[in-house]
Amino acid sequence: MPTTKQMDKMAALVGRNVPQRHGLAPDSDLPSEYWQALLDDPRAEARSGPSEAALRLDQIPKHLLRVGCRRCARIVEIQKVDAVRLYGRQALWKDVGRRLLDNTCTHRTGRLEEDGCWPAFE
Repeated sequence: MPTTKQMDKMAALVGRNVPQRHGLAPDSDLPSEYWQALLDDPRAEARSGPSEAALRLDQIPKHLLRVGCRRCARIVEIQKVDAVRLYGRQALWKDVGRRLLDNTCTHRTGRLEEDGCWPAFE
């Protein structure tokens, strides 16, 4: 346990160690340097453009298409050739994936809001 003299000395030092610049308030805007650093990051362009789920089947370069369910953790795979044969070249991957999951869905409650799977496109 520190002595009284040591505690007085530590108390006097506490006020000096406080940083002069305060942090941001919860409702204040972030500095422009922060946003510029985000835009300059090379990973920022990796996801620019349409997501894979919004692409037509003939625009997807992969040969094996996979969609998973966030609700029941089921994964359904289909080859691109089979998906084109069954649903057509112009079909959107998100529509095809939702149909594949809904055809084999195990969560049926009878309520429209709760029925079906929650697709996660990979």
